[in-house]
Amino acid sequence: MANFNEDFLQTIWKYQYFDKNSLETVTGERIEIKKIGFHNFHEGPDFLEAHIKIGKLEYHGHVEIHKYASEWNQHEHQEDPRYNSVILHVVWDHDKDILRQDQTIIPTLELKGRVFLDVLRNYERLITKSSELLCADELQEIPDILKFSMIEKSLVERLEKKSLLLLEILGQTNNDWEETAYRWLFQCFGFKTNAVPMAKVGSSVSYKVLQRLSFQQRSLEAILFGQAGFLEGETSDEYAMDLQQEYHFQQQKFGLKFACHAQEWKMMGVRPSNFPSIRLAQLVQVLRQNPNLFSAVLHDLDNFHNFKKIFAITLPSYWQEHYRFGKKAEKTTSKGLSKDSLYHLAINFVVPLWYTYGKYLQEPEWKEKCIDFLQTIPAENNYILRKFKAVNWPVQHAFDSQGMLGLFHNYCSQKKCLDCKIGQNIIKPQKMGRPEKKGNLVKRWD
Repeated sequence: MANFNEDFLQTIWKYQYFDKNSLETVTGERIEIKKIGFHNFHEGPDFLEAHIKIGKLEYHGHVEIHKYASEWNQHEHQEDPRYNSVILHVVWDHDKDILRQDQTIIPTLELKGRVFLDVLRNYERLITKSSELLCADELQEIPDILKFSMIEKSLVERLEKKSLLLLEILGQTNNDWEETAYRWLFQCFGFKTNAVPMAKVGSSVSYKVLQRLSFQQRSLEAILFGQAGFLEGETSDEYAMDLQQEYHFQQQKFGLKFACHAQEWKMMGVRPSNFPSIRLAQLVQVLRQNPNLFSAVLHDLDNFHNFKKIFAITLPSYWQEHYRFGKKAEKTTSKGLSKDSLYHLAINFVVPLWYTYGKYLQEPEWKEKCIDFLQTIPAENNYILRKFKAVNWPVQHAFDSQGMLGLFHNYCSQKKCLDCKIGQNIIKPQKMGRPEKKGNLVKRWD
Protein backbone atom coordinates (compact mmCIF):
# COMPACT_ATOMS: atom_id res chain seq x y z
CA MET A 1 0.00 0.00 0.00
CA ALA A 2 1.15 3.54 -0.73
CA ASN A 3 3.15 5.16 2.06
CA PHE A 4 1.23 8.30 2.99
CA ASN A 5 -0.83 9.66 5.83
CA GLU A 6 -4.27 11.17 6.08
CA ASP A 7 -2.92 14.69 5.52
CA PHE A 8 -1.98 13.69 1.96
CA LEU A 9 -5.58 12.73 1.22
CA GLN A 10 -6.76 16.00 2.80
CA THR A 11 -4.56 17.84 0.32
CA ILE A 12 -5.92 15.73 -2.54
CA TRP A 13 -9.49 16.67 -1.56
CA LYS A 14 -8.67 20.32 -0.85
CA TYR A 15 -7.14 20.88 -4.28
CA GLN A 16 -9.26 18.25 -6.07
CA TYR A 17 -6.22 16.38 -7.41
CA PHE A 18 -8.23 13.41 -8.66
CA ASP A 19 -10.26 12.31 -11.66
CA LYS A 20 -13.86 13.43 -11.22
CA ASN A 21 -15.21 11.79 -14.35
CA SER A 22 -18.07 9.38 -13.58
CA LEU A 23 -17.58 10.04 -9.87
CA GLU A 24 -19.60 7.61 -7.75
CA THR A 25 -19.96 6.38 -4.20
CA VAL A 26 -18.87 2.82 -3.45
CA THR A 27 -22.55 1.82 -3.82
CA GLY A 28 -22.79 3.32 -7.33
CA GLU A 29 -24.57 6.62 -6.64
CA ARG A 30 -23.38 9.52 -8.80
CA ILE A 31 -21.44 12.28 -6.97
CA GLU A 32 -21.26 15.95 -7.96
CA ILE A 33 -19.01 18.16 -5.80
CA LYS A 34 -20.47 21.65 -5.62
CA LYS A 35 -18.42 22.92 -2.66
CA ILE A 36 -15.52 21.07 -1.01
CA GLY A 37 -15.99 22.80 2.37
CA PHE A 38 -13.64 24.74 4.65
CA HIS A 39 -10.53 22.93 5.91
CA ASN A 40 -10.95 22.44 9.65
CA PHE A 41 -7.69 22.48 11.63
CA HIS A 42 -9.42 21.89 14.97
CA GLU A 43 -11.42 19.03 16.43
CA GLY A 44 -14.28 17.65 14.37
CA PRO A 45 -14.72 16.67 10.71
CA ASP A 46 -11.91 17.61 8.31
CA PHE A 47 -13.94 19.86 5.97
CA LEU A 48 -16.93 21.86 7.14
CA GLU A 49 -19.97 23.22 5.31
CA ALA A 50 -19.52 21.23 2.12
CA HIS A 51 -22.18 20.98 -0.60
CA ILE A 52 -22.40 17.59 -2.35
CA LYS A 53 -25.00 16.18 -4.73
CA ILE A 54 -25.37 12.42 -4.33
CA GLY A 55 -27.78 10.77 -6.70
CA LYS A 56 -30.71 13.13 -7.10
CA LEU A 57 -30.40 14.73 -3.66
CA GLU A 58 -28.24 17.67 -2.59
CA TYR A 59 -26.60 17.61 0.84
CA HIS A 60 -25.09 20.36 2.99
CA GLY A 61 -22.79 19.17 5.75
CA HIS A 62 -19.25 17.99 6.48
CA VAL A 63 -16.65 15.79 4.81
CA GLU A 64 -14.37 13.42 6.73
CA ILE A 65 -11.12 12.03 5.27
CA HIS A 66 -9.41 8.73 6.16
CA LYS A 67 -6.86 6.45 4.56
CA TYR A 68 -9.01 3.42 5.43
CA ALA A 69 -12.75 3.61 5.99
CA SER A 70 -12.37 1.49 9.15
CA GLU A 71 -10.40 4.33 10.79
CA TRP A 72 -13.77 5.99 11.40
CA ASN A 73 -14.44 3.46 14.15
CA GLN A 74 -10.82 3.38 15.31
CA HIS A 75 -11.05 7.12 15.95
CA GLU A 76 -14.42 6.59 17.68
CA HIS A 77 -16.27 9.04 15.44
CA GLN A 78 -19.37 6.89 15.83
CA GLU A 79 -19.50 8.08 19.46
CA ASP A 80 -19.10 11.78 18.59
CA PRO A 81 -22.32 13.64 17.61
CA ARG A 82 -20.28 16.20 15.62
CA TYR A 83 -19.80 13.52 12.97
CA ASN A 84 -23.52 12.89 12.50
CA SER A 85 -23.49 15.77 10.00
CA VAL A 86 -20.90 14.12 7.74
CA ILE A 87 -22.42 13.84 4.26
CA LEU A 88 -19.44 12.18 2.52
CA HIS A 89 -16.65 9.92 3.78
CA VAL A 90 -13.60 10.24 1.49
CA VAL A 91 -11.12 7.36 1.80
CA TRP A 92 -8.26 5.78 -0.10
CA ASP A 93 -9.45 2.26 0.63
CA HIS A 94 -13.06 1.35 1.42
CA ASP A 95 -12.45 -1.64 3.66
CA LYS A 96 -15.65 -1.37 5.66
CA ASP A 97 -19.13 0.16 5.55
CA ILE A 98 -19.47 2.98 8.09
CA LEU A 99 -22.62 3.87 10.03
CA ARG A 100 -23.73 7.03 11.80
CA GLN A 101 -25.09 6.95 15.33
CA ASP A 102 -28.60 6.41 13.89
CA GLN A 103 -27.25 3.35 11.98
CA THR A 104 -27.61 4.94 8.54
CA ILE A 105 -24.77 4.26 6.09
CA ILE A 106 -22.49 7.21 5.30
CA PRO A 107 -21.94 7.68 1.54
CA THR A 108 -18.28 6.90 0.76
CA LEU A 109 -15.98 7.99 -2.06
CA GLU A 110 -12.93 5.78 -2.66
CA LEU A 111 -9.97 7.67 -4.17
CA LYS A 112 -7.75 4.68 -4.94
CA GLY A 113 -7.21 4.62 -8.69
CA ARG A 114 -8.37 8.21 -9.15
CA VAL A 115 -5.55 10.39 -7.79
CA PHE A 116 -3.42 12.02 -10.50
CA LEU A 117 -0.24 10.05 -11.08
CA ASP A 118 1.83 13.28 -11.20
CA VAL A 119 0.74 14.10 -7.67
CA LEU A 120 1.58 10.63 -6.37
CA ARG A 121 4.99 10.65 -8.00
CA ASN A 122 5.83 14.19 -6.88
CA TYR A 123 4.82 13.46 -3.31
CA GLU A 124 6.74 10.19 -3.18
CA ARG A 125 9.85 11.86 -4.59
CA LEU A 126 9.58 14.67 -2.04
CA ILE A 127 9.07 12.67 1.15
CA THR A 128 11.68 10.00 0.42
CA LYS A 129 14.60 12.43 0.37
CA SER A 130 17.13 12.38 3.19
CA SER A 131 17.89 16.13 3.27
CA GLU A 132 16.65 18.19 6.22
CA LEU A 133 15.17 20.54 3.62
CA LEU A 134 13.22 18.05 1.53
CA CYS A 135 12.43 20.68 -1.09
CA ALA A 136 16.07 21.74 -1.59
CA ASP A 137 16.40 20.36 -5.14
CA GLU A 138 13.19 22.04 -6.31
CA LEU A 139 13.64 25.42 -4.62
CA GLN A 140 15.12 27.10 -7.68
CA GLU A 141 11.89 26.35 -9.57
CA ILE A 142 9.64 27.84 -6.88
CA PRO A 143 8.46 31.42 -7.64
CA ASP A 144 10.01 34.03 -5.34
CA ILE A 145 6.58 35.39 -4.45
CA LEU A 146 5.59 31.96 -3.13
CA LYS A 147 8.73 31.67 -1.01
CA PHE A 148 8.17 35.19 0.32
CA SER A 149 4.57 34.31 1.17
CA MET A 150 5.66 31.22 3.11
CA ILE A 151 8.31 33.16 5.02
CA GLU A 152 5.74 35.80 5.96
CA LYS A 153 3.25 33.10 7.04
CA SER A 154 5.89 31.39 9.20
CA LEU A 155 6.97 34.70 10.70
CA VAL A 156 3.42 35.60 11.68
CA GLU A 157 2.92 32.14 13.21
CA ARG A 158 6.13 32.66 15.19
CA LEU A 159 4.87 36.03 16.43
CA GLU A 160 1.49 34.52 17.28
CA LYS A 161 3.21 31.93 19.47
CA LYS A 162 5.16 34.62 21.32
CA SER A 163 2.06 36.76 21.65
CA LEU A 164 0.38 33.95 23.58
CA LEU A 165 3.20 34.13 26.14
CA LEU A 166 2.87 37.89 26.36
CA LEU A 167 -0.91 37.77 26.74
CA GLU A 168 -0.46 35.25 29.54
CA ILE A 169 1.88 37.68 31.31
CA LEU A 170 -0.59 40.50 30.64
CA GLY A 171 -3.31 38.50 32.36
CA GLN A 172 -1.05 37.86 35.35
CA THR A 173 -0.40 41.61 35.66
CA ASN A 174 -4.08 42.60 35.42
CA ASN A 175 -3.58 44.15 31.98
CA ASP A 176 -0.70 46.36 33.10
CA TRP A 177 1.36 46.87 29.95
CA GLU A 178 4.28 48.55 31.75
CA GLU A 179 4.59 45.59 34.12
CA THR A 180 4.20 43.17 31.20
CA ALA A 181 6.93 44.87 29.16
CA TYR A 182 9.22 44.84 32.19
CA ARG A 183 8.74 41.08 32.77
CA TRP A 184 9.14 40.33 29.07
CA LEU A 185 12.38 42.31 29.04
CA PHE A 186 13.77 40.14 31.84
CA GLN A 187 12.88 36.96 29.99
CA CYS A 188 14.52 38.25 26.80
CA PHE A 189 17.63 39.30 28.75
CA GLY A 190 18.05 35.64 29.65
CA PHE A 191 19.08 35.14 26.01
CA LYS A 192 17.47 31.66 25.86
CA THR A 193 20.17 30.05 28.03
CA ASN A 194 18.96 31.71 31.23
CA ALA A 195 15.49 32.86 30.20
CA VAL A 196 13.71 30.84 32.91
CA PRO A 197 15.59 32.09 36.03
CA MET A 198 15.65 35.61 34.59
CA ALA A 199 11.88 35.51 34.18
CA LYS A 200 11.59 34.35 37.80
CA VAL A 201 13.54 37.39 38.98
CA GLY A 202 11.43 39.74 36.88
CA SER A 203 8.14 38.40 38.20
CA SER A 204 9.36 38.39 41.82
CA VAL A 205 9.64 42.17 42.07
CA SER A 206 6.96 44.59 40.98
CA TYR A 207 8.03 47.07 38.32
CA LYS A 208 6.46 49.81 40.44
CA VAL A 209 8.92 49.01 43.23
CA LEU A 210 11.87 49.38 40.87
CA GLN A 211 10.42 52.57 39.40
CA ARG A 212 10.44 54.11 42.89
CA LEU A 213 14.12 53.24 43.15
CA SER A 214 15.14 54.21 39.61
CA PHE A 215 17.59 56.86 40.84
CA GLN A 216 19.15 54.54 43.42
CA GLN A 217 21.55 52.25 41.58
CA ARG A 218 22.76 50.55 44.76
CA SER A 219 19.21 49.61 45.76
CA LEU A 220 18.31 48.34 42.29
CA GLU A 221 21.40 46.17 42.09
CA ALA A 222 20.86 44.84 45.60
CA ILE A 223 17.27 43.81 44.87
CA LEU A 224 17.95 42.16 41.51
CA PHE A 225 21.14 40.36 42.55
CA GLY A 226 19.54 39.34 45.83
CA GLN A 227 16.43 37.96 44.16
CA ALA A 228 18.66 36.11 41.68
CA GLY A 229 20.45 34.34 44.54
CA PHE A 230 23.86 35.91 43.89
CA LEU A 231 24.08 37.48 47.36
CA GLU A 232 23.68 34.23 49.28
CA GLY A 233 26.38 33.01 51.66
CA GLU A 234 29.53 34.62 52.94
CA THR A 235 31.79 36.67 50.71
CA SER A 236 35.02 38.65 51.05
CA ASP A 237 34.11 40.97 48.19
CA GLU A 238 33.38 44.42 49.65
CA TYR A 239 30.96 45.38 46.88
CA ALA A 240 28.96 42.17 47.34
CA MET A 241 28.90 42.63 51.13
CA ASP A 242 27.54 46.16 50.71
CA LEU A 243 24.79 44.90 48.38
CA GLN A 244 23.97 42.10 50.84
CA GLN A 245 23.32 44.64 53.55
CA GLU A 246 21.19 46.78 51.25
CA TYR A 247 19.27 43.74 49.98
CA HIS A 248 18.28 42.62 53.47
CA PHE A 249 16.94 46.12 54.14
CA GLN A 250 14.94 46.30 50.87
CA GLN A 251 13.73 42.72 51.29
CA GLN A 252 12.17 43.59 54.63
CA LYS A 253 10.85 46.92 53.38
CA PHE A 254 9.00 45.50 50.37
CA GLY A 255 8.34 42.00 51.67
CA LEU A 256 10.25 40.37 48.81
CA LYS A 257 10.02 36.61 48.49
CA PHE A 258 13.11 34.76 47.34
CA ALA A 259 13.05 34.07 43.56
CA CYS A 260 15.79 31.54 42.81
CA HIS A 261 19.16 30.16 43.88
CA ALA A 262 22.49 30.82 42.20
CA GLN A 263 22.65 27.15 41.17
CA GLU A 264 19.67 27.62 38.86
CA TRP A 265 21.69 29.80 36.50
CA LYS A 266 23.53 28.12 33.64
CA MET A 267 27.20 29.09 33.38
CA MET A 268 28.71 26.15 31.51
CA GLY A 269 29.52 27.10 27.93
CA VAL A 270 28.32 30.69 28.45
CA ARG A 271 30.65 33.46 27.36
CA PRO A 272 31.66 35.85 30.16
CA SER A 273 29.91 38.74 28.41
CA ASN A 274 26.67 36.75 28.68
CA PHE A 275 27.06 35.77 32.35
CA PRO A 276 23.80 36.39 34.24
CA SER A 277 25.61 38.75 36.60
CA ILE A 278 26.54 40.99 33.65
CA ARG A 279 23.04 40.78 32.21
CA LEU A 280 21.53 41.81 35.55
CA ALA A 281 23.94 44.73 35.84
CA GLN A 282 22.95 45.80 32.33
CA LEU A 283 19.26 45.50 33.21
CA VAL A 284 19.77 47.85 36.14
CA GLN A 285 21.11 50.51 33.78
CA VAL A 286 18.30 49.99 31.24
CA LEU A 287 15.67 50.36 33.97
CA ARG A 288 17.38 53.44 35.40
CA GLN A 289 17.41 55.15 32.02
CA ASN A 290 13.85 54.14 31.11
CA PRO A 291 11.55 54.47 34.13
CA ASN A 292 8.58 54.16 31.73
CA LEU A 293 9.89 51.36 29.57
CA PHE A 294 6.75 50.35 27.69
CA SER A 295 5.91 53.94 26.78
CA ALA A 296 9.42 54.45 25.46
CA VAL A 297 9.27 51.30 23.34
CA LEU A 298 5.79 52.13 22.10
CA HIS A 299 6.12 55.82 21.24
CA ASP A 300 9.80 56.68 20.91
CA LEU A 301 10.75 53.99 18.41
CA ASP A 302 10.37 54.31 14.66
CA ASN A 303 13.75 52.98 13.57
CA PHE A 304 16.65 50.91 14.86
CA HIS A 305 18.73 54.01 15.60
CA ASN A 306 16.19 55.21 18.17
CA PHE A 307 16.01 51.71 19.59
CA LYS A 308 19.76 51.77 20.25
CA LYS A 309 19.35 54.99 22.26
CA ILE A 310 17.06 53.23 24.74
CA PHE A 311 19.63 50.50 25.31
CA ALA A 312 22.78 52.65 25.11
CA ILE A 313 24.23 51.92 28.54
CA THR A 314 27.56 51.94 30.35
CA LEU A 315 28.10 49.77 33.40
CA PRO A 316 29.51 51.15 36.67
CA SER A 317 33.24 50.74 37.25
CA TYR A 318 32.88 47.54 39.32
CA TRP A 319 31.18 45.67 36.46
CA GLN A 320 33.63 47.07 33.95
CA GLU A 321 36.32 45.20 35.90
CA HIS A 322 34.36 42.08 36.92
CA TYR A 323 32.21 39.42 35.28
CA ARG A 324 30.89 38.18 38.63
CA PHE A 325 31.34 38.99 42.30
CA GLY A 326 34.91 38.60 43.47
CA LYS A 327 36.19 37.52 40.01
CA LYS A 328 38.18 40.29 38.38
CA ALA A 329 38.32 40.40 34.59
CA GLU A 330 41.61 40.32 32.72
CA LYS A 331 40.90 43.70 31.14
CA THR A 332 38.55 46.60 31.76
CA THR A 333 35.67 47.10 29.30
CA SER A 334 32.50 49.19 29.27
CA LYS A 335 30.41 45.98 28.86
CA GLY A 336 27.63 47.80 27.10
CA LEU A 337 25.26 45.76 24.97
CA SER A 338 26.93 44.37 21.85
CA LYS A 339 25.42 44.77 18.39
CA ASP A 340 24.29 41.14 18.40
CA SER A 341 22.63 41.65 21.80
CA LEU A 342 20.84 44.74 20.50
CA TYR A 343 19.63 42.85 17.44
CA HIS A 344 18.42 40.03 19.70
CA LEU A 345 16.44 42.45 21.87
CA ALA A 346 14.98 44.28 18.90
CA ILE A 347 13.78 41.00 17.38
CA ASN A 348 12.68 39.19 20.53
CA PHE A 349 11.67 41.99 22.90
CA VAL A 350 10.33 44.89 20.84
CA VAL A 351 8.71 43.16 17.85
CA PRO A 352 6.62 40.61 19.83
CA LEU A 353 5.58 43.41 22.20
CA TRP A 354 4.39 45.57 19.32
CA TYR A 355 2.64 42.65 17.65
CA THR A 356 0.82 41.64 20.83
CA TYR A 357 -0.19 45.22 21.61
CA GLY A 358 -1.66 45.61 18.13
CA LYS A 359 -3.46 42.29 18.45
CA TYR A 360 -4.84 43.33 21.84
CA LEU A 361 -6.17 46.62 20.44
CA GLN A 362 -7.16 45.02 17.11
CA GLU A 363 -5.01 47.54 15.24
CA PRO A 364 -3.40 45.72 12.26
CA GLU A 365 -0.99 48.57 11.53
CA TRP A 366 1.21 47.29 14.38
CA LYS A 367 1.74 44.07 12.44
CA GLU A 368 2.94 46.08 9.44
CA LYS A 369 5.20 48.09 11.73
CA CYS A 370 6.77 44.84 12.98
CA ILE A 371 7.44 43.66 9.43
CA ASP A 372 8.95 47.00 8.40
CA PHE A 373 11.14 47.12 11.51
CA LEU A 374 12.45 43.58 11.00
CA GLN A 375 13.53 44.52 7.48
CA THR A 376 15.88 47.14 8.96
CA ILE A 377 17.67 44.62 11.20
CA PRO A 378 20.45 42.33 9.94
CA ALA A 379 19.65 38.61 9.79
CA GLU A 380 20.92 36.30 12.52
CA ASN A 381 23.56 33.73 11.64
CA ASN A 382 23.09 30.21 12.96
CA TYR A 383 23.27 26.64 11.73
CA ILE A 384 19.61 26.58 10.65
CA LEU A 385 19.91 29.68 8.51
CA ARG A 386 23.09 28.37 6.97
CA LYS A 387 21.06 25.40 5.68
CA PHE A 388 18.89 27.81 3.67
CA LYS A 389 21.93 29.73 2.42
CA ALA A 390 23.48 26.45 1.28
CA VAL A 391 20.56 25.89 -1.12
CA ASN A 392 20.83 29.45 -2.50
CA TRP A 393 17.92 30.89 -0.57
CA PRO A 394 19.25 34.31 0.51
CA VAL A 395 18.75 35.55 4.05
CA GLN A 396 18.81 39.33 3.75
CA HIS A 397 17.42 40.65 7.03
CA ALA A 398 15.62 39.66 10.23
CA PHE A 399 12.29 39.36 8.41
CA ASP A 400 13.83 36.54 6.37
CA SER A 401 15.73 34.92 9.22
CA GLN A 402 12.81 34.90 11.64
CA GLY A 403 10.50 33.54 8.96
CA MET A 404 13.00 30.84 8.02
CA LEU A 405 13.45 29.79 11.63
CA GLY A 406 9.69 29.40 11.92
CA LEU A 407 9.55 27.56 8.60
CA PHE A 408 12.27 25.12 9.65
CA HIS A 409 10.94 24.39 13.15
CA ASN A 410 7.23 24.18 12.26
CA TYR A 411 7.38 22.62 8.81
CA CYS A 412 10.75 21.34 7.54
CA SER A 413 11.95 19.51 10.67
CA GLN A 414 8.49 17.96 11.13
CA LYS A 415 8.17 17.11 7.42
CA LYS A 416 4.89 18.99 7.18
CA CYS A 417 5.43 19.67 3.49
CA LEU A 418 1.72 19.36 2.73
CA ASP A 419 0.97 22.28 5.05
CA CYS A 420 3.65 24.39 3.36
CA LYS A 421 2.91 26.42 0.23
CA ILE A 422 6.25 25.33 -1.23
CA GLY A 423 5.50 21.65 -0.70
CA GLN A 424 2.00 22.12 -2.11
CA ASN A 425 3.49 23.73 -5.20
CA ILE A 426 5.94 20.86 -5.69
CA ILE A 427 3.34 18.08 -5.59
CA LYS A 428 0.74 19.75 -7.81
CA PRO A 429 0.15 18.05 -11.20
CA GLN A 430 1.37 19.60 -14.44
CA LYS A 431 -2.20 19.64 -15.72
CA MET A 432 -5.59 18.85 -14.26
CA GLY A 433 -8.25 17.40 -16.49
CA ARG A 434 -9.49 14.20 -18.04
CA PRO A 435 -7.04 11.31 -17.67
CA GLU A 436 -5.43 10.14 -20.88
CA LYS A 437 -6.39 6.76 -22.19
CA LYS A 438 -2.91 5.42 -21.61
CA GLY A 439 -3.35 6.20 -17.92
CA ASN A 440 -0.30 8.41 -17.50
CA LEU A 441 -2.26 10.72 -15.22
CA VAL A 442 -4.30 8.26 -13.21
CA LYS A 443 -3.14 4.93 -11.93
CA ARG A 444 -3.60 2.59 -9.00
CA TRP A 445 -0.85 3.10 -6.48
CA ASP A 446 -0.92 0.14 -4.16
